[in-house]
Amino acid sequence: MRALSKETEYSLKRANAAMGLDYTVALRTGDTSTTEKAKQLKNPPDILIITPESLHLLFTQKGNAKLLENVKYIICDEWHELIGNKRGVLTELAISRLHAINPKLLIWGISATIGNLDQALEVLCGGYSKKTKIIRSNHKKTYQIETILPEKIELMPWAGHLGIKLLHSVLPIIEKSKSVLIFTNTRSQSEIWYQKILELAPELAGNIALHHSSISSEIRIWVENALKTGQIKVVVATSSLDLGVDFHPVDTIIQIGSPKGVARFMQRAGRSGHQPGATAKIYFLPTHSLEIAEAAALRKAIEIEYIESKIPLEKCFDVLAQYLITLSVGDGLNLEVALGQVKNTFCYRNLVFEEFDQLSRFLISGGSTLQAYDEYNKLTKSESGQYFIANKRLALRHKLSIGTIPNDQMMMVKYVGGKKLGAVEEWFVTKLKAGDTFFFGGRNVEVVRIRDAEVQVKSSSKKTGIVPAWMGGRMPLSSNLSEMLKITIEEAVQKQSLSNELNFLQPLFDLQAKKSIVPQKDALLIEKLKSREGYHLFFYPFEGRMVNEVLASLLAYRLSKQKPLSISIAMNDYGFELLCDQPIPIEEALEENLLGTGNLYDDILKSINATELAARKFRDIAQIAGLTFSGFPGRMKKTRHLQASGKLIFDVFEEHDPQNLLLRQAYEEALFYGIEEQRLFKYLKSIDYSKLTLTEIEKPTPFCFPIMVDRLRDSLSSESLESRVEKMIEASLKG
Repeated sequence: MRALSKETEYSLKRANAAMGLDYTVALRTGDTSTTEKAKQLKNPPDILIITPESLHLLFTQKGNAKLLENVKYIICDEWHELIGNKRGVLTELAISRLHAINPKLLIWGISATIGNLDQALEVLCGGYSKKTKIIRSNHKKTYQIETILPEKIELMPWAGHLGIKLLHSVLPIIEKSKSVLIFTNTRSQSEIWYQKILELAPELAGNIALHHSSISSEIRIWVENALKTGQIKVVVATSSLDLGVDFHPVDTIIQIGSPKGVARFMQRAGRSGHQPGATAKIYFLPTHSLEIAEAAALRKAIEIEYIESKIPLEKCFDVLAQYLITLSVGDGLNLEVALGQVKNTFCYRNLVFEEFDQLSRFLISGGSTLQAYDEYNKLTKSESGQYFIANKRLALRHKLSIGTIPNDQMMMVKYVGGKKLGAVEEWFVTKLKAGDTFFFGGRNVEVVRIRDAEVQVKSSSKKTGIVPAWMGGRMPLSSNLSEMLKITIEEAVQKQSLSNELNFLQPLFDLQAKKSIVPQKDALLIEKLKSREGYHLFFYPFEGRMVNEVLASLLAYRLSKQKPLSISIAMNDYGFELLCDQPIPIEEALEENLLGTGNLYDDILKSINATELAARKFRDIAQIAGLTFSGFPGRMKKTRHLQASGKLIFDVFEEHDPQNLLLRQAYEEALFYGIEEQRLFKYLKSIDYSKLTLTEIEKPTPFCFPIMVDRLRDSLSSESLESRVEKMIEASLKG
C-alpha cells in the first residue's frame, strides 16, 4: 500500500502538470513526516492520498467534521486487497463517517482481480444509495507464463530445496531483460535470494536491490524511484510491490515458488506490460517438482478467469470498539447517531441494538469484569450527551494504536551512527548476541549491542550470517487453485492436451501410478505404509495446508476415540500424514463414517484445542479493541508481556463473562481464519459423492515423500536432513 500510495501521488502530479490543472496533491501515510501532516491540516490539498489508518487518525482531530465537509469523492484503489480483512472494515467505517459529513459523497472502487465483483460493490457502497454501477473494461489482459524447468525431473520431490538449484537459469533471463522484478512469498526468502544472486553474479552489485515491508521507508522509497527511472535493473521483492504499481521499465517478472492463489499471481504478473494492450510476461520458478503442476493450473485458471472471491467480514466488534473510541477522541461520540451510521456498512448491517449497547457499556465502564480498573473506564458523558475521553494519556495511547494489523513486537535495526535499516521481530532478536552477523536489507551486519527497542549494528565483511525469519510465513493453497490443480492432475493422468509442465512431470506421475494411484478430482486417495518409524496413513485432499492440518487433527481425534492411539501428524498443501507406533484401524474407521459431518463442530473443537486457538486470536482482538497497549515509541512492551496481558483478560472473560462480544469474536475467528471452517465443511460434504481408495504401499511414493520430509525438517539440521533425504530417496527408488 505504501508503494502504491507513492505511485499514485507521482501519477496524479504528472497528469496534473500535463493537463495544465492546478490541483494540489498530497500524501498522508505512516511514512509522512509530522511537519508535512501539520501543513496539510492548515492548508488541506485538493487531492489527498491516504491509508485507512491515517484517515481514522484524522477523525481524532478536533473539528474533523469541518475539515472534511468539502470531501466530494472517495476513491478506493485496489479494493480487492481491502475487502475480506479488517483494513477493509476500517475503510467501510471511514466511508460511513465521510458520508454522514457529506451525504452527497460519491464513492468509487477500483479492482482488477476479484471473483465476487457484485458483492465487492455492495460492501463498498453499503446502504447509502441504491444507485450503483459496475464499469468493466472490454479489454482482456494477455499473460505469457513460462515455467523454468530443471534439467531433469526429481521423481521423489521435497519442498523448498529446488528453488536455489535453478538460480543458474534465472541469470540468463535477467541478462536479456531490461528490468526485472523477482517476487518471493516471504521476507526471509527475499533476503536469501538477494544474497544468492549476488554470490553467483557479483557484477550485479549496485544494479540490484531488495524491497520488503520491514526495510526502512527511506530505503524503500529510494528503491521504488530507482526502479522507476531505470537506475537499477533487478529488485527482489515480496508482496510489498505486487499491487497496482506502474514501473514502466519493468519488462520481466520472476515468481519464486507458487504464490498459492490465482489473483496474487495475476497481480504480480501485471507489474510487467503495465500498459494498455501490452502482454504481461512472467517466469514461474518452482521450489519443488509438484509446484510445476501448479504452474499449469495457474495458466488454466487465468485463461478461464477463475479468480478467487474475497469473503467480506461481519460484526468485527474489535474494530467497532476502536472506531467508537476514535470518534470520542475527536468531535465526540453520540451513541445513537453512531449506531445509525455504522448500520449502513456491510460489516455491521446485521448488528442488533443489544450488541451495540453491550459494547458501548463495556467502553464506558469496562463492563462487569473490568470496571474496577481505571484504564478501562474510558468514556465520560458531557452535558450535551456526547461521550469523550477525558484522560489525555488514554487518548494518546489510542492514537498510537489505531490500525488492525497487530504484529509481534518489532525492534529497529540501525547503524551505530544512527542510519535506520528497518525492523525485525523481537523473537528473532532474542537469538542474537553481540558479535553475531545477519543479513538484512541486502547488507551483512554485525550486532554491536541490543538496547531497549533497538538493535545497533555495524557493517560486516563476513561472507556468512543468518537470515531473519518473520512470522506468518506460509500461505495456504487457495480453493480456486486447489480445484484447478485437481483438474490439471486428472488431465495428466488421462493424457489430455498436456502442457509443457505436465509432459515434464509425466515420469513422476508414472512412478506414482506404479507404486500407488495418482490422486484425482472427486476421489480421495489414502495410502497405507509400514516403515521403521511406525504405521503411516497418507490422505490427499489437496485443500491447502490449513484445512489439511485440521482434517488431520480431526481424524486423529476420531481414531483415538475408537481405540487409544498416540498419533503424530504432518501436512503440506496437498495432503497429510497420520503416524502411529501401532497399526491404525483405518478400514473399520471408514466403515463407521470416519470422514462424516456428524457431530463435526464438537469434534473439531475437541481435536484442535479451540480454546488455545481462540486465546491466540484474542491477543490480536484485544490490541485492536484497545484492551492491551503495545507501548509508547522507544518504550515498547515485550511481546511476552502483551501475550500475558491478553491471555489474562481472555481467562477472566472465559470465567466471569462468557457472553462477552470480544470473547465470542475470538472463537468465531479461530474457526473462520484458523481452520477455514466453511472450506473444511464443504470438502467433507463432497466426500459423500467421492470415491474412496485405500491402497497399501511398500515404499514412499512421490506424493507422500514431501510430507514425510516436512515432518523430519522440524527435528533435523539442514545438513542432517539432506543426508537423510538422500538415503530415503535411494531406498524408495530401488526396485
